[in-house]
Amino acid sequence: MMLYHDIMAELDSAEEELKSLKESGYQLAQNESEYRSALRVLILKERDKGTPVSIISDICRGDEQIAEKKRLRDCAEAIYKASQEAIQLKKLRARIMNEQLAREWSTPERI
Repeated sequence: MMLYHDIMAELDSAEEELKSLKESGYQLAQNESEYRSALRVLILKERDKGTPVSIISDICRGDEQIAEKKRLRDCAEAIYKASQEAIQLKKLRARIMNEQLAREWSTPERI
């Protein structure tokens, strides 16, 4: 029965990771919103100054504050994706253990 408890522990761990995924998804959305809003404001300021349209994007994305907001957004995205992968890995481990449990219980000496 140790294998059954291991399966349940893995599934509980996946459930905890799912809660973390929710939080990191919220943070990703928040960081994305802040980045896009700040970028929009700076682009409009550059347009008002008469900066050539062909270089506005480079100038704005090179701004220290905009670059920092983009970095925070990218970090949040990495955490979000890592949580998704962790959940998939935990589910895979649980499936493998479940298959092992099924094999153990289907052997002739158990019957």
